[in-house]
Amino acid sequence: MRQMRFDEAIDDALGSAMERDDRIVFYGEDVRLIHHDLYVRFGARRVRDTPISEAAFVGAAVTASMAGLRPVVEVMMVDFLGVAVDSLLNQASKVEAFSGGKWKAPMVVRTTCGGGLGDGGQHQQSLWGWLAHIPGLEVVVPSNPADAGGFMQAALAREGPVIFMEPKLLSATWRDFLGSGGRKTVKFDVPETGAKGPVPDAWRPLPFGRAAVIREGTDLTLVSVGVGVHRALEAATALDERGIHAEVVDLRTVSPLDKDLLITCVSRTKRLLVVDEDYEPCGLSGELAALALEAGLSFAFARVCTQGIIPYAREEEARILPNKQRIVEAALRLMP
Repeated sequence: MRQMRFDEAIDDALGSAMERDDRIVFYGEDVRLIHHDLYVRFGARRVRDTPISEAAFVGAAVTASMAGLRPVVEVMMVDFLGVAVDSLLNQASKVEAFSGGKWKAPMVVRTTCGGGLGDGGQHQQSLWGWLAHIPGLEVVVPSNPADAGGFMQAALAREGPVIFMEPKLLSATWRDFLGSGGRKTVKFDVPETGAKGPVPDAWRPLPFGRAAVIREGTDLTLVSVGVGVHRALEAATALDERGIHAEVVDLRTVSPLDKDLLITCVSRTKRLLVVDEDYEPCGLSGELAALALEAGLSFAFARVCTQGIIPYAREEEARILPNKQRIVEAALRLMP
């Protein structure tokens, strides 16, 4: 097994796929700077900088994918997908259905997500619930380097649009790029096990819609994605000291969801606590509760989500995002 950083694993998996398939092109704002190794390896024809116009280059990816390429476009932050949402909501996600399968849009939108860098509410959202709400879009949120590379390989093989979300706190490249400037004295709360770890010697695609139990437990089920998985693990360790044994489930993909594993876990523990860095109303946390209820389960439920617009002030940001303390407190309220 090799050791890689989270961001290295994604680029390594992307590079190995580009080597095998010359239909894959990678472009976006400053990609030749941010992913210089890929630019050196594949040249300006396949790794291309774009103007600062997400609407233009995401829209171009839709038509490029319909014409036979397999584009990967990088939108620096998921917040900026609002500029290009028509291409995803009304075009890429519906091409196959509206053409009776004659046309497809095999494209990957690579973007960063999540808070913890002091960038405020226009640059730190997660929004995977909003994106997963759109039929025809698949949404991936890995939590460790091995999953990040494996899901990038899988995303490049899909026949429709995939939103590949890269938590900024796990990515050294994005922490350095976005967290520089006047914040050299600021310490970022980086989950070490997610930021760097073992990866396979050769990449294999991972199955979409297959969650993973990464910590066994009998008293309650903690479910999350991305950085939230590591916060859930921190909370589970703290709960152990109180005699409460929590299992932790990493969803890995938000669309599709692994309904079967969720139902199996909740039917066993009878308690579900969702840790979701996305917003609470109309989001992933409520969807997971609905799936368990529709399966006929009787269980106690709680959720720890981002509470409203993320502020710039670091103390307020830390309070509003899911953290170990909030998760532990919610778990204790679920216990008899």
